[in-house]
Amino acid sequence: MDTEGTHDSPGTRRDRVPRPAEPPAMPSAPPRPAALPGAGVETPVVPPPFLTWLRTPRPAAAPGIWRYGHRPKPPEEPDRIPGRQLFSGALISLLCGWLLWSLLWNGYLGHYWMWPLYALTPDSWRDGMVAVWTVYIYYGLCMLVLVVVFGRLGRWPQVWRRWAVPALRRLWDDSGNPPPVAPAPQEDPAEWPLLRAAGAHDAADRLAADAQAGLMSDVDHARIERAWQSVRAQPGRLASFTDTVLRHGAAACAHPSGARDLPVRAAPHDLITRQVRLGVAAVDARNPYEHRGAGCALDPALLGTSLLAVGPPGCGKTGRLVRPVLESLCLQALAGRAAVVAVGAAGAPLAPDEAFDVVVKIGRPDSAYDLDLYGGTDDPDEAAGVLAEGLVGDLAPGTPGEDGRRAATALAQLLGPFRAVHGRFPSVPELRELLDGTAAALDALRTALKAGGHDALARELDARERQAQRPGDAGSLLADRLALLDRPAFAGFFGTSDPARTFSLRALEHPLRVRIDLPERGHAEASRMLARLVLAQFTESAAGRADRSLFACLVLDDATRTVTPESVRGLQRLRSAHAGAVLTLRTLDDVPETLRSALLGAVGCRMAFSGVTTWDGARFAEVWGKEWVEARDVTDRQVIAHEPFTRATHVVRRIVTGRAVTAQSVTVRKVERERWSASELAHGVPAGHAVLSVTSVRGESTPPVLVDLEG
Repeated sequence: MDTEGTHDSPGTRRDRVPRPAEPPAMPSAPPRPAALPGAGVETPVVPPPFLTWLRTPRPAAAPGIWRYGHRPKPPEEPDRIPGRQLFSGALISLLCGWLLWSLLWNGYLGHYWMWPLYALTPDSWRDGMVAVWTVYIYYGLCMLVLVVVFGRLGRWPQVWRRWAVPALRRLWDDSGNPPPVAPAPQEDPAEWPLLRAAGAHDAADRLAADAQAGLMSDVDHARIERAWQSVRAQPGRLASFTDTVLRHGAAACAHPSGARDLPVRAAPHDLITRQVRLGVAAVDARNPYEHRGAGCALDPALLGTSLLAVGPPGCGKTGRLVRPVLESLCLQALAGRAAVVAVGAAGAPLAPDEAFDVVVKIGRPDSAYDLDLYGGTDDPDEAAGVLAEGLVGDLAPGTPGEDGRRAATALAQLLGPFRAVHGRFPSVPELRELLDGTAAALDALRTALKAGGHDALARELDARERQAQRPGDAGSLLADRLALLDRPAFAGFFGTSDPARTFSLRALEHPLRVRIDLPERGHAEASRMLARLVLAQFTESAAGRADRSLFACLVLDDATRTVTPESVRGLQRLRSAHAGAVLTLRTLDDVPETLRSALLGAVGCRMAFSGVTTWDGARFAEVWGKEWVEARDVTDRQVIAHEPFTRATHVVRRIVTGRAVTAQSVTVRKVERERWSASELAHGVPAGHAVLSVTSVRGESTPPVLVDLEG
């Protein structure tokens, strides 16, 4: 099997992502990055040199910590003395020791401190140079005793370790970092030791030469590493892999689109750990000790539990969260490790068109692709369930029948007969006519069913006609909702006669990068309906994949009115399907009240941006829970004197200060308090910050962390 075709889409999918006959060569200089739509004068992020990036250590860390170049912090010191107190104590002890030595040296305290010298030395030592040396040695011992005593009182060793040692290190090394040590050849990742251990020395030499010559990028390394993993799983591909690498070098095993990088990067990425850096954890007492000052990042192990971000407009959800995560997934798709679907309003600054393989611009005549309303399935019942979720999923609790099952049944009674006759599902106008109960459409379909011998499906159609006469039938509601898509602006969309133009989410088994632009302006209700439909199709397609080696992720820039009981259950199924979703909301009020707690419980990663309301903060505070903390209660009590002299002293102090003489009583106890209260989330999160908690698919979790998204 040829390793070059590992990422090709089989069957009819091959023409959607055209692949060049020969992978393009890596340019000697990186192209000038294109500006992102709506990005203003934002400076693109330039990745570090390839060899530096490859050889930089990545120590193990807690979930959510940026591991590239991370330095684990020393163990926490619970009784760590504040810097001001430590410095002032050291200075005072130094002055006291200096004063005492000055008094001793000048004889103001007499010569009693010289008695041990006279008592322990013979009289013969008191003449000549022996006496001089003896006296100076005694002076040195006395000074050493003073240094030890006052040094312990002033904690001079702590001052030395906290300030002097780092300053000396900075003087010794201007960069502040130890000089990099060149790894041994058998441990250098740039020499591809795994390939050499498997006997592919020629391929390793070619890749190492391209890396040294600057022809390899981080995407190339991740892509070839992914192809090598498939070779290790199937050793029969070794010969084909070696031949491909020898012919193309760093451009081997290219993505079906031929792209080897994105046109622009707006965030730091690490494709070895598959992380994208969002910001820096603030040095705040509410943050866990190991996170303070460390970078915060997301990766598929965290996104596999899905992420919900809530914040008002303008707080940075799109620019500081959605765009970096989307870039990371697109880079991983180019490396053959992920498939991503981004859904947002037309004109949203997600990423340029060149960063995607498929761009579906619904309602735009220049769109090269169309969206399959039925999710690419051939089963009428499955197609009916998904379409019903998109059309009336938000109204399901109030419609007749539980969870909109009557709507799905009504659609199935029409989709099954139509597909049996025409070999395809109906278009939007055809389905609307059938739901409206147009006599001509129903009679033509019934005649075709009888002519084809589909008696069982004819009975389904008869049942649909009988149910349409009953009050409260779901067919009229479905027809009204479908009328939103049967508009002149969508005349060229949602057709079923041209499979080559129609994109369906069944292609998630291939490393595709897809963006779907919704017609938010002028068709807001239709956009919300299409967003629900895409979310329902994604959860069904991701869970039904035969090959789950690729991480599939849906990035929904605005999930307003898309969360339904069925979508919440679908989000819970994504974790076991090696898939996840990223949802953003302006406020939790855009979700039905009965689903707010369920939605926060269904996702493993939660993010509250600055500016959330107190009501939204209360929901986050509830899901983040409480923790045990030490509370210090300080009580002032008046001191009552009984002796005449003490009473007179207190009277004088009261006349001078204007306050009674008091004494403080400190009580320390452990209490259970919220990690972040609703008031703190609403008023205590600075602009450009967010509070993020993450959970990995393995169950590792991190308490909420205050993140500086501009750091």
